[in-house]
Amino acid sequence: MSDECVKVAVRVRPFNSREKARSAQLIINMKGTTTYITDPSAPKDDPKEFNFDYSYWSHDGFKEEGNGMLVPTESKYADQSTVFKDLGQGVLDNAWSGYNSTLFAYGQTGSGKSFSMVGYGVNRGIVPIFCDELFVGINKQKDSGSKTEFEVSFSMLEIYNEAVRDLLNPNSAKGSKGLRVREHPKKGFYVDQLKSVPVQSYAEIEDRMEEGTRNRTVAATQMNATSSRAHTIVGITFTQKSINDAGQEMAKTAICNLVDLAGSERADSTGATGQRLKEGIGINQSLSSLGNCIAALADQAGGKKTKVPFRDSVLTKLLKNALGGNSKTVMIAALSPADINFDETLSTLRYADRAKQIKTQAVVNEDPTEKLIRELKEENQRLLDAIKKGGVVTIGAGGASEEDMKNMSEAEKAAMRKEMEEEMEARVKDTEREMEEMKRTWEEKLKQAQEAGGGGGKSTKEARKTKPHFYNLNIDTQLSGMIAHLVSPGTYKIGNNKADTTPDIELNGLSIQKEHAIVTNDGGKVFIEKACAEAKLLVNGDSVMSKQELDHNDRVMFGSNHLYVFYHPDLYKANPKNYTQIITYEMAQGEIAAQSGFDMSAKHSNDELLLQEDLVEMIPALEEANAISEELDKKVKFEIVVMSAKARGLPSGRTEVCVKMRNLENSLEYIWPRDRFIRRKYLMQEMYQNFAEGADWQLPDEQDPFTEDADTEVQIGVVNCYLQSLAYLIESREQLEITDYRNKEVGLLSVEIVPCDKSGREFTDADDIFVEDPKELIGTPINFVVKVNSATGIPNKYTDIYCKYNMFLDTEPSKTGVIKGTSNPEFKHRKFYNYDVTTSQLVDYMNNGVLMIQIWGKQKMVQASKKVKVQNTKQINLAEVVAKGNNKNQDSGKTVDIDKVRLTFQLTVAKKRQERLDAKVAQFKKMLEVAERHNKARIETTVIKQVMMAPNMKVAEKAIARIPKDSGAGDMGPHANGNQKSGVCNIM
Repeated sequence: MSDECVKVAVRVRPFNSREKARSAQLIINMKGTTTYITDPSAPKDDPKEFNFDYSYWSHDGFKEEGNGMLVPTESKYADQSTVFKDLGQGVLDNAWSGYNSTLFAYGQTGSGKSFSMVGYGVNRGIVPIFCDELFVGINKQKDSGSKTEFEVSFSMLEIYNEAVRDLLNPNSAKGSKGLRVREHPKKGFYVDQLKSVPVQSYAEIEDRMEEGTRNRTVAATQMNATSSRAHTIVGITFTQKSINDAGQEMAKTAICNLVDLAGSERADSTGATGQRLKEGIGINQSLSSLGNCIAALADQAGGKKTKVPFRDSVLTKLLKNALGGNSKTVMIAALSPADINFDETLSTLRYADRAKQIKTQAVVNEDPTEKLIRELKEENQRLLDAIKKGGVVTIGAGGASEEDMKNMSEAEKAAMRKEMEEEMEARVKDTEREMEEMKRTWEEKLKQAQEAGGGGGKSTKEARKTKPHFYNLNIDTQLSGMIAHLVSPGTYKIGNNKADTTPDIELNGLSIQKEHAIVTNDGGKVFIEKACAEAKLLVNGDSVMSKQELDHNDRVMFGSNHLYVFYHPDLYKANPKNYTQIITYEMAQGEIAAQSGFDMSAKHSNDELLLQEDLVEMIPALEEANAISEELDKKVKFEIVVMSAKARGLPSGRTEVCVKMRNLENSLEYIWPRDRFIRRKYLMQEMYQNFAEGADWQLPDEQDPFTEDADTEVQIGVVNCYLQSLAYLIESREQLEITDYRNKEVGLLSVEIVPCDKSGREFTDADDIFVEDPKELIGTPINFVVKVNSATGIPNKYTDIYCKYNMFLDTEPSKTGVIKGTSNPEFKHRKFYNYDVTTSQLVDYMNNGVLMIQIWGKQKMVQASKKVKVQNTKQINLAEVVAKGNNKNQDSGKTVDIDKVRLTFQLTVAKKRQERLDAKVAQFKKMLEVAERHNKARIETTVIKQVMMAPNMKVAEKAIARIPKDSGAGDMGPHANGNQKSGVCNIM
């Protein structure tokens, strides 16, 4: 047994359509086994360099053939067969040799992990090629006359939010905790009661994989769970039974785990950004733990003694052998080529770089069958004896140490003893089950699997070619089209599993009514209508109000998240030119967003495209959150809020999708950024799942994703204070509108920005320090004060009000005092700013920038009157819809035109500049009048310059006073000497 490093490969994909639309820049380059990444914010810097076992270039250098196969046109392109030859073939060879193997794919969502692992269409990935080649090898052995018996079994599981789901037996793990992960002293961690199905051909494996994916799709649709947050593990157990020279039956067993990890970009910020506990609980704990394990194993490989935290998550328990035990392991890291994904791609490269330092110790798993059965019997007897005596057998390496036991209370010891007794009893059942399995012949196992059913789907596939049907759409393209409901002639009732009579098409999940919709196929024409008034039913984004006929490619939304496409082969064949549009999840959600009033028309700027993508993602998520709120009666409603950077209190930045969370009982409102809402939504899903399965779902307020602390500070509004007047050393004293996120006025703020001297004395008009051009300030000192005096007219629902702002390069905000108990707070805030040298950057900031002053406070809780009838969430929402319809022409609050505010500031500066120019003209007139009065023919250039550049009237008057005293200025009388010389110029 020798140490072997984990083999690591990276692969970069082509630009996707969104990256092309944004004119994304390529940041990845590869030469041999070395990968280079360029920081788009510092393109002139040397690229970062990483070395791996393989660097696969799949970005360009290929063409697509008529059947969809991607083939190389340049030698640098790595196709699917190349990747399998380098990585998958080794896993296959290890399986034949009796070694355990693990291949796992890592990377950001959309980086191409699943393409490498599973593939798409004719471009098969590692998993299907591996399974196919395994049976090709078995058949060759059989054809050559080998007496070896070959047994292959298949399992498929998913880890979602720390819960293990058996994808071949979806009913086996009711409840959010899923199947139990247990530990065996020899085999390590395993999933208790995971279904392992015997298979005897690649076609059967393909059928089972489709079954698993279909079950995964059903579960994801019911909960609107994002597949990019789930880890999928396909397990292939390959056993070769033969007779050795001593006449013993030998069993050589290899377990191959093919792991498609969740999107890696979700691993950061879970609980590490200062958000409350509820936002960090269980959100992709697995990937964070995997990163910690890889780091610890890399440290160990470097000679450092450190504990590897395999027990911190379900994923790391199941990958323990792959990362540090009996397994030959390969990792493929998928890379996005686009500059917009630089941070995630760099993180993936660093992750992979650490993984290549890990060492494993693989051994051939070959033992006599009798020995294996004997060991199982001995293990079982040992456990039974311990249970009878009331003792505890340590399970694996995870038992508490003596030191830990000393520090435990009696209650903790009792709890631990009970847990370990339960583990032992479960282990007894497991070993008994395993012994029974070993005694059964392979033919018996196959027969039982066939009798149990499963797989299937072939007949439906064939029927879909000729019959009208609905097929599902999913944000994950691999899950789209996995669910199909045929619509033969007749009437079909659609509803949930609580209906009085079993519906013809059963849909479960949020907002699906007992009797939801009716679909009728009348002579080839298919109609759809609501089965009850409460049913939410959309066709092509529009609500279905009455019975209507469906056309081929119509998009149908049942409830909050059952999105389907209606497919009618006869209509398509009759006129295929009418149906050329490609139907995607994004397209279907986009039309729903458009019907909701959002602008989803074709856009060209990157920011507009990003905004539309966010809306496509957020609108269904919001629908789901509101549906869960109604189901659980949480008295909370969520609304989409599109906020510009200035509405968020920032001087610049792109418009973003945020969410307004409104408590329907106490009228408190909170604006959540997109990421916070998404984190909360996953916890809402978990809460609803527990509710639906009858488990304990109530949570304390500090963990409830629907609650927000009443003392949470909220942004009341912002003030745009343009600084252009300061660039001309003009004071600004304004009453400025405070605007909320809707651009509605919610009060006025008195703000002054006044130039001053270095002692803080404010300049007045008498000082006349005005500059003609802001560039004159470069290199000189500048001093000014910012005064936030008071606010008026702030809504009465706010208290504990204060302001904050960041001037120029400030990293920490300046804050006023907190004022309680009034809607008209007097802040009396004054802050002195001194810059010894005015830079061009500061001049540009003053001339073109804006000081964003944010007004913050807390909300006063308003309790509903006791006389008001208590209503549930659904009733309150319905009442609001009715009230809104009756008052649709009413709009509270004055809308503030931000451009008008900016123009007002510019007008003030222009007015002051004009006044200053008028004063200059007056000074020139006076200069000429004095010269004429004293009969002077010429004026010295120094005097003219001093009058021109005079910062105030006193300096100009002093220069003009020199004119009568200039004896060399000549005389305008009849005897004037025109040849008189002086350092002067004529004023014509």
